Amino acid sequence: MSSLILQHLQELFHYRTLVNSLVIRELKARYRGSFLGFLWTFLNPLLLLGVYALVFNFYLKIQVEHYAGFMFVGLLPWIWFSSSLLEGTNSITAGGSLVTKVLFPSQVLPVVKILSNLINYLLSFPILFGFLWAMGVYQGWPLLWLPIIIFIHLLFIEGLVLILAAVNVFFRDVQHILSNLLTLWFFLTPILYPLSQVPSPFNKWVLFNPMAQITMAYQDVFFYNRHPDLRILSVFTGLSLLFLGIGMVFFEHHKEIFAEKV
Repeated sequence: MSSLILQHLQELFHYRTLVNSLVIRELKARYRGSFLGFLWTFLNPLLLLGVYALVFNFYLKIQVEHYAGFMFVGLLPWIWFSSSLLEGTNSITAGGSLVTKVLFPSQVLPVVKILSNLINYLLSFPILFGFLWAMGVYQGWPLLWLPIIIFIHLLFIEGLVLILAAVNVFFRDVQHILSNLLTLWFFLTPILYPLSQVPSPFNKWVLFNPMAQITMAYQDVFFYNRHPDLRILSVFTGLSLLFLGIGMVFFEHHKEIFAEKV
């Protein structure tokens, strides 16, 4: 197991230039031909924010001060997560023309999807900060935790994407099932509502949701200006490393037959 993980990491490092090139190509191609182009990176989350803010702040009346800012903080990392899973799951099957080439490293394709969506997430930070500051929500020293939180989140996403991308090669239904599961997962994650508003018999179960754990860490440093709960963050780190190890081993074990299946 350890040898497969080490092999996976070594190959990713060896092909880092290729990864960079493919990420740049992915970002350029994403909105090619559209009138607004790269502005959709910012407009998509803002449009979602507007819809959810209208429904949950005015119709359902969620009682949270600066609710739109609270929701925006959780919505942006969710978009990174869900987009990476949806695109990464389909990355091997969609990249069949590359996978079938003898020397092409298939493991870079899921990573490219994750990193390109990460860049979109990072580029949305100026809008997020401006939005929060306009409402009087400011950040302090706890924001130094942000690079650590993002890195742990990245490990979690990569582990899941490697597993799903490999499984999807053999069972193409995975990509269709995933979109429905993500919708359910989204509403089970405290993005549109704070954990404090979950009824007491159920709120402890919310913490078993890994995306709830990392979402609360983002909310702590961005919205509440406090250090994340280290116990919750430690649990999420352990889960991330577990999924990453399983994902690397599973992907490396099956990648030699991807070309036959795509």
